[in-house]
Formats: sequence, C-alpha cells, structure tokens
Amino acid sequence: MIYVWSFTLAGLVCMIGQIILDNTKLTAGHITSLFTVIGAILSFCGIYSWLIEKCGAGATILIMNFGHMLFTSGMIGYDEIGILGIFTDLLCKSSLAIVSAIVFSFIFAILFKPRD
Repeated sequence: MIYVWSFTLAGLVCMIGQIILDNTKLTAGHITSLFTVIGAILSFCGIYSWLIEKCGAGATILIMNFGHMLFTSGMIGYDEIGILGIFTDLLCKSSLAIVSAIVFSFIFAILFKPRD
C-alpha cells in the first residue's frame, strides 16, 4: 500500500506544480522555492514527518523534503546550541543532497551534450 500512497503524493504535488506553472506567471524557480517553503511549514506543523512515514520515498524525493530537512536541521541546532545553532547546523542534514546534486549534474554535463 505504501507504493500507492507514494505515487499518489508525488503525483499530486507534481500536478499542483504543473497547474501553478500553466495558470500563473510564476517560473519554475518560483515554484521550487514555494514548495520548499511549504515543506518547511508542513514540517513545523508536524505533518511532513507523518507524510514520510505514510508515503516513504514519495515524500522524500520531492523538493518539499528539502524544506523539511532545513527545518529539522535548524531545530536540532537550536536544541543543541541555542539560537546560533540554527545557523551553524542548518545544512547538516541536507548537505549530502546538495553535494550529490552538484556531483551528478557535473557528471551528466560531461557525459551528455545538449541538442540545439
């Protein structure tokens, strides 16, 4: 059943993003930022952890998960150090995702050539 929930959540988020892209003047960058903020807000409300538990990879591969990771890293830093911990530990959980995106983008840019 987790596969059904995973596909449903990811498809729903993609559908919402496509509707926003088609019907507004927002660019893909704006929508990405919007979904990141929505992920942080859902994490603040305690909903995103439940979505990860219920939907598995369907919730962790979305850009909303980046907002969730930023929020949880900031809260871990706040709990350990205090107010400065928000800034020192902000990228603690998401650094692997950022570095892997950069490395894989570089590799694919070398391997494949864009068409005109």
